[in-house]
Amino acid sequence: MLKICKYCIYKQFFLYICGSLYKNSVVMRKFLIVFLLGFTVAANAQYYGSGTSTTGQTDIFGNTTTTHRDSYGNSYGTSTRGQTDVFGNTTTTHKDAYGNSYGTSTRGQTDVFGNTTTTHKDAYGNSYGTSTTGQTDIFGNTTTTHKDAYGNVIGTSTTGQTDIFGNTTTTHKDAYGNVIGTSTTGQTDIFGNTTTTHKNAYGW
Repeated sequence: MLKICKYCIYKQFFLYICGSLYKNSVVMRKFLIVFLLGFTVAANAQYYGSGTSTTGQTDIFGNTTTTHRDSYGNSYGTSTRGQTDVFGNTTTTHKDAYGNSYGTSTRGQTDVFGNTTTTHKDAYGNSYGTSTTGQTDIFGNTTTTHKDAYGNVIGTSTTGQTDIFGNTTTTHKDAYGNVIGTSTTGQTDIFGNTTTTHKNAYGW
């Protein structure tokens, strides 16, 4: 039961970043994209491999939806980001393959130090963690630090610069600095869709 709960937590962390994928900075697109994948792989490496997250265009209501698929192309959930409210907060709602909402991730405004924090909550409104993205360093890398409900660091996601092919890769690490996976976002296609490919630490 404990493993299932932890899996759900990391899954929602993962889906949050996917839901932020469209209008936000590159790191906000991806720091969570393999977070689920990486932690899931760490616990169940024999069952999980690559997957994708595809973000479409923003609809007439200002909502942007990302569809998450496993390595076989099966959709296992969506993340829909709404418009920013009057307080400067943007909320993403996560749903499973059956359309059931199981949590939200709310990104606040950037503070005076240049850090932006997102609070993750379950379906009952209980906060189970945060993800804080700092400023881009002199090498063009942006790091997001993930913490649990008690403030303990559980991992980081570092996004590098975009390469000459228009791809941007984020490397995800656990609390001990071990790489658990990567997420690579390509260019937006002619239909306005942007796809991110997730791989675990073994490259599959």
